[in-house]
Amino acid sequence: MLNYALTFLLIAIVAGILGFGVIAGTAALFAKILFFIFLVLFIASLLRGRKG
Repeated sequence: MLNYALTFLLIAIVAGILGFGVIAGTAALFAKILFFIFLVLFIASLLRGRKG
């Protein structure tokens, strides 16, 4: 999931440099959402690993 977030971030950066504002904004939004999902799942797996 982190790979997808980084991929969308890279797409957003390239699209922003090339002047595609809508595509850059959408890709950045997807990257942010995927990163937060990854972060929540990562913290949950850390907490779950300590209990087990």
